[in-house]
This record gives sequence, structure tokens and C-alpha cells, in this order.
Amino acid sequence: MVPAKPLASAKRMENLRRNWYKFSRNRMSILGLFTVLLVTFLAVFAPLVAPYPKHASAFVDFANASRPPSLEYPFGTDVIGRDILSRIFFGFRFSLGMGVIVLSLVVPPGVVLGLVAGYNQGTWLDTVIMRITDIFLAVPSLVLALAICSVLTPNLFNAMLAVSLMWWPWYARLVYGLASTLRNEFFVASAETIGASKFHILFREILPNCISPIFTKMSLDMGWVIIIGSALSFVGLGVQAPRPGLGTMVSDGSKYLPEQWWISVFPSLAIVLVVLGFNLLGDGLRDMFAAEEV
Repeated sequence: MVPAKPLASAKRMENLRRNWYKFSRNRMSILGLFTVLLVTFLAVFAPLVAPYPKHASAFVDFANASRPPSLEYPFGTDVIGRDILSRIFFGFRFSLGMGVIVLSLVVPPGVVLGLVAGYNQGTWLDTVIMRITDIFLAVPSLVLALAICSVLTPNLFNAMLAVSLMWWPWYARLVYGLASTLRNEFFVASAETIGASKFHILFREILPNCISPIFTKMSLDMGWVIIIGSALSFVGLGVQAPRPGLGTMVSDGSKYLPEQWWISVFPSLAIVLVVLGFNLLGDGLRDMFAAEEV
């Protein structure tokens, strides 16, 4: 008789191979995965791969200021002589870090509130949670983030706090819709019949069936969080100088357009690259999970 553990391990490996096959059939998804991995590599190892790591801090070199792209400075330099390419590599750190931290803060409470409201649909608990969620969703995300940041000290921490406060309702709404449907399934009714606790039903029966949409939304939301974080930095409410925030670099370079176009164009393209990568990756995950459900 074959032991249960090897069978479970073999089944998991088979599922991984099947999912990878579905994912790899979409070339754009592979491109998105490669882009995300490349940006992550550049962000993590920025001190090692950046041509001029010292330029990511308070550095001045007026002798090489405002130099256009060249072999020595592939993306040119800014008005005080700092290498744009090196600062973009370090800027990826702040953008990815903000995305990871914000999603780590908003996904757990959003998912839990959505589960509780969806399972208790039609009760006062459902009404209170979802009406609060609707209030947050009624205000445009960027406007709410700007309002919160404007009354706080402009820095990266407060920018992440502002984005987190206005992002959790999207996960609450998503999981609420899923839980409202799943609560009527036979496996939930069976768990209730045998006397399973609400904690068991929510987190062992309903939540595993919501994982695929949650992960897909997280990959897509990384791009949106990075865009909003860059927008806050652009107006001076996010990453502060001399830290190389991508939005801050675009804002600083916009003052010297069009003559010194490289100062803002290359950071803008860096934002487009990382957002496009996460969007393509999210599309691939969505198609993969959709095919899995079929």
C-alpha cells in the first residue's frame, strides 16, 4: 500500500506542472513574469548592479551635471550630477517595498471582513461591515490618499499608511461576493451539520476556495499601488529627497523639459515597465486559475 504523504506530494507536483503549462502557453504572461523577476533582482541587488551606488543618496557632482545619455551614463545625469540609471535601480526598491508592505497590511483585514460579512449575509454584521466598505469605495482612491497624506508629515511611511487605509475595501468587496456564494454550497452545509466551528468554516472551508481570485487581484494591484505611490511622490507627499523615488525623479525632471528630457523620461519608463510587468503577470494568473476551475 502506497503511503499517503508520497501520494499527496506527487499530486501537488502534478498540479504545479499542470498550472505552469497553462501559464506558459501565454507568451505575454511569461514576459510579465520575466519583467517582475528582473525588476525584483535589480531592486534587491541595487548596491551591486548599479553603476554608481553612491548616487542614490546625498551626492553632488556638478562637473557631470545634466549630461545626456552616453556610454558612461546610459540614462544621463540630473542637474546635480547623479546617475539616473543608478537611482532608478534604487527607486525600484521603494516602489516594490511599498507594494509589498501595503498589500501585506490590507489583504488580511480585507479578506477577514469579507469572509465574516459574506458568511453572515443578511445580518446586522453584514450591514455594518459592507456599509463602511461602501463609504470608503465611494471616494476615489487617489483623492483619499492625497487627503490623508496632506494632513500627515510627507514621507514614505505615511504614504504607505494612506494607501493602506483606502485599499482594504476592495478585498472586502471581492471576498464578500465569493463568500456569499460559497456559503450555500454543500460542503459548507456539511461542515455546519457536523458541528464545525465558524472559524473552521470560514478559514478551512470557504477561504481556500477564494485563494485564486485573491492572488490574481494582488498581482494586479501591485501595479496600481506603485502608480499611486509614484503619484504621491510626484506631488511631494511620498518618498522625499535625496531618496530616489521614481515619482520624485519624474517631478524633478519635469522642470527641465524638453531640453533635459532624460531626467524625467527614463524614470517614467521605469514606472511603466514595472506596472506593465505586474499587469501581464496578473493576466496570466487569472487565465491559469480560470482554466483550472473549468
